[in-house]
Amino acid sequence: MKSNTLKSLVLVFGIALFMSSSAFAQSKDKQERKEPPTYAQLLKEMDANEDGKLAKDELKGPLKDDFTKIDTDEDGFISEEEFKNAPKPERKERSRNK
Repeated sequence: MKSNTLKSLVLVFGIALFMSSSAFAQSKDKQERKEPPTYAQLLKEMDANEDGKLAKDELKGPLKDDFTKIDTDEDGFISEEEFKNAPKPERKERSRNK
């Protein structure tokens, strides 16, 4: 009987420890907001043909969605200057669970 009680106690303690560390990790992530990527980072991540330009078919997310707004000189590419002057994407509302 003592063995089952001890196992249950260890199990409950382990679950509590896991849940508290998980909650701490989530709150820490919320505090550390990511900075927007630089143009150089975008080139490194998205410039598939490595031509030093960002074409619409290489992009994803808000850059692709707003390509025509960002490509102000209408040359089919987003330059570093156009990227710097691009409108900021709207933040999505998150539902909060209480």
